[in-house]
Amino acid sequence: MLQIKRMQVGQIGTNCYLLEDPDSKACAVIDPGDNANGIDRELRKDGLSLTMILITHGHFDHVLGVPGLLAKWPDIPVYVHKQEVNWEGQGDQYMLLGPVSNIKTVGEGDVIDFSGHAIQVLHTPGHSPGSVCYLVGDILFAGDTLFAGSCGRTDFVGGSVSQILMSLKRLAQLKGNPRVCPGHDRLTTLDAERAGNPFVLQALR
Repeated sequence: MLQIKRMQVGQIGTNCYLLEDPDSKACAVIDPGDNANGIDRELRKDGLSLTMILITHGHFDHVLGVPGLLAKWPDIPVYVHKQEVNWEGQGDQYMLLGPVSNIKTVGEGDVIDFSGHAIQVLHTPGHSPGSVCYLVGDILFAGDTLFAGSCGRTDFVGGSVSQILMSLKRLAQLKGNPRVCPGHDRLTTLDAERAGNPFVLQALR
């Protein structure tokens, strides 16, 4: 059974997740927003091997730790939507992920194999054009699309109120009751957000 460890990193307490397969000791890191050294220490303390980095979107507070992790774990893939990468590496007003090595672009409907577990990619624009969520089993890594009782801001460059409402509706219509691991604040469940999140309720009208 997959296990999740949450680390709050960076200047605004971004949730970085370590998705661990205790059988194979493989680990995927989701949104390493800072503190690559601390994330690496957690991996090695538990005897884990980092096999991939998953990025929900390219804002600085979700990606600052990527270069440091790649320095320690070279050649691992970095999965991210193509719209969340600053391919030129300069002049970016939106603080996207820089063009690091080993980028693997993902989009709607893609499936990533993580130690025999299927990670589904859901394109959920609104907070940013290339925001994605990652669904693996009953776990939804929601980035800054869906929070406990709220949703991501839409006033940044590339944000869209109409798009985030469509994305929230799409998430609310997923089957079952996945655990929701958001990019900030506390963990929640999809049923809780269906029942009481005002933005989800608005999206479902």
